[in-house]
Amino acid sequence: MNLIFITIDGARVDRFHTGLNFSKLIPKSAFFSKVVAYAPFTIAAMHAIFCGSYGTKNGVNSYWSSPKFKKNKFKTLAKYLQDENFVTHADTINTLVLPKTGFDDLIVHDELTDDLTQRHIELLNQADKYKKAGKKFFLYLHYSNIHTEIMQNVLKKYNNFSSEYFSNKEKNIQFYNKLFFDSDVYLGKILQHYQNLNLDEDTLLVVISDHGISTGEKFGERGYGVFCYDYTLLSGAMFCHKNIKPIQIKNQVRSIDILPTILELLSINQDPAYEKIQGKSLVPLMNGKIESRIAFSQSGNPLSSSKPPKEPNVSAVRTDEWKFILNHYDDTEELYNLKTDPKENNNLVTKENKIVQDLRKILKNHLEL
Repeated sequence: MNLIFITIDGARVDRFHTGLNFSKLIPKSAFFSKVVAYAPFTIAAMHAIFCGSYGTKNGVNSYWSSPKFKKNKFKTLAKYLQDENFVTHADTINTLVLPKTGFDDLIVHDELTDDLTQRHIELLNQADKYKKAGKKFFLYLHYSNIHTEIMQNVLKKYNNFSSEYFSNKEKNIQFYNKLFFDSDVYLGKILQHYQNLNLDEDTLLVVISDHGISTGEKFGERGYGVFCYDYTLLSGAMFCHKNIKPIQIKNQVRSIDILPTILELLSINQDPAYEKIQGKSLVPLMNGKIESRIAFSQSGNPLSSSKPPKEPNVSAVRTDEWKFILNHYDDTEELYNLKTDPKENNNLVTKENKIVQDLRKILKNHLEL
């Protein structure tokens, strides 16, 4: 079985059902609609996905820490497949967002000028050539246009305290919805070409979002990468193959669960020569098991600075019902009941002492691992 892995950078999972092509793919896949990202920005989020372990362990916990990835301790998805004689090829926005270990060819597109649809169709054609030559392949495709447009038209235009931005929420939503629509068009064209080449006969297709995007929900975050709220942390994942029974799973899982899931689906054992993967395979949930998993996340609030900090200063632990947030920068805490307050507006930290104590302990133990 081959692997094609597509990341729609910045695709909010609460928009998936609004997209024509996302909506077509969901009932054909094992769809996880509550995947909690390790971080609300791509560098740390994708390193956690590719090695199946949190940035607190793998070394990549901030915008600046990509060079700190512990490549000798954590085996990556690309390295696993390379060791199984897959041809490994990636097209991505820059060389920092993925661990490079294990890629035969990691190429970078020009996010401002390249036509990603045409570029990725050409890469699918190359994958088809590998297939016809009897070679197993792993193709990673990074759709970065949402990120680029947010960067050019929001992050570079407004600061995190811009009254102009936060007073125009409806405008922000409309702008984001247009970006998501464009990503849906891209996905449709890629899926059509993928099917035209009959790659779906022997390929595991994985489509994910790495994190969400703020449209001005909380003052102080005009894009992503500042806080640990759900609008930037919740993502989605779809696993598609003719042998995978379509199912929609609403239980909470973690982005670090994606690697061990792919390994199990491809019948590849975890390598004992490396650190044990923190994530757990999602295959049991695909087969009907009911289970939710505690998730941990971190971010870096720049506060009044123009750049994010070099180390995370916001940490969170999330269950299906509760989220506890520790703001290290001012030692404040937040607690939200996600069942009754999904938008995280009512801080219950002073009203639910037992829950705060339990989650504070869980988070502290995680950070000290």
